[in-house]
Amino acid sequence: MLYFSVPLGKLVRRVSRLRGGGSALPGLVVEKIDPGFMQRTLSTLPLGVAVVSGTNGKTTTTKMVVELLESQGLKVFTNRTGSNFTRGVAAALLGDVDWRGRLDADIAVLELDEAHAVHFVNRVPPRYSLLLNVLRDQLDRFGEIDKTAQLLQHIASKTTGTVVLNREDPRVARIADTLDGPEVRYFGLDDSLLSTFPNDDDLRAGPGSPAPALPAKPHADVVLRRVGTDDADFEYDGATVTTGMKLRGVYNIFNAAAALVLARCIAGNGAAPTDHGGLLKALSEVAPAFGRGESLVVDGLPLDLVLVKNPSGFRLGLKSFPAGGYATMVAINDNYADGRDMSWLWDVEFDSLREGGVDQLSGSRAYDMALRLQYDEVAIGAVNPEIAPALAAFIQGAKDKPKRIFCTYTAMLAIRRELSKITTVEVVS
Repeated sequence: MLYFSVPLGKLVRRVSRLRGGGSALPGLVVEKIDPGFMQRTLSTLPLGVAVVSGTNGKTTTTKMVVELLESQGLKVFTNRTGSNFTRGVAAALLGDVDWRGRLDADIAVLELDEAHAVHFVNRVPPRYSLLLNVLRDQLDRFGEIDKTAQLLQHIASKTTGTVVLNREDPRVARIADTLDGPEVRYFGLDDSLLSTFPNDDDLRAGPGSPAPALPAKPHADVVLRRVGTDDADFEYDGATVTTGMKLRGVYNIFNAAAALVLARCIAGNGAAPTDHGGLLKALSEVAPAFGRGESLVVDGLPLDLVLVKNPSGFRLGLKSFPAGGYATMVAINDNYADGRDMSWLWDVEFDSLREGGVDQLSGSRAYDMALRLQYDEVAIGAVNPEIAPALAAFIQGAKDKPKRIFCTYTAMLAIRRELSKITTVEVVS
């Protein structure tokens, strides 16, 4: 069985890509016929496996960590499609291993869905884990956020080396108290930025609510001190450094602090000394992950794709990408990968869209979105649940304006497929 599982998986991967199929299908096939494939392959890596998980920011943070480590001369395997279930990791492995199943890499840095990460770490204990945040997301899958925190705690408990935690998220920070063995490090915020990056308790607190009593904050290895238009200040090793940032979206800048902590931990265990200047240069050059503030060009004007999938993400997306001067489209799907429960739309304030309105609504829950916008008195141009014609109408109706589309995950994939027919879209495989 082991002798033909990799060739068969590679064949399925090739056929799937030719037919435009999902990126995880080959992984699902190889998991069925060779359950030990992933563990056997990843166990050969000299620096082990690093897992990145949490509610928001996994894909972009993983991309940052990978590019930071590559700046240090390390060979990094990652699941760059953002397919973050175990079968997605297996599918990505099939693209990188040779026909004998050998992987040429020093370390694997893997984005993993919170629930699927639990199954992964039971089979492949990571040497490093980075846990970003706990926010309400996909209530049909996770239930309330304390359950999500328990999933992240399990990831940390299986980590053999270093766990990196968000100092500013109380549910994540408390995981440190449950650990006995792994080293714990933190990333954090300057006090002046706490209101910019609210945790879930902050989001749910009403005006005038008393501030909860908090324990003294632990020392953070990297602290984000300032966010500028195209740069940021980070403090570590007793000094504050300024670096330019190509990443768009304030939430990505906080995750850059997380990526710096993890990359410094891993690089410090490599054969060569860490090149700190190289880390900052690499960080300044990281571009957004696909669909996460990705900017394309249509008819000579920018078209931005902004992924939204929970209240915090949508709020920060609206804040980071204001509507002024842009034609706006919103595409909301409720497929499994998006989460079926769309009640979270009522936890987002859409006042910032009121002045310019929304030109086009689409996706399977377009009419739910339309109802929500009516309550915030946001004018709507058109509603069409079918994404392809809605996108075409949006582009045609706003030919002379830059465009911005807020979309859930599967809507984003469908929009990128349609856009690839008329403009250059990075192929992620």
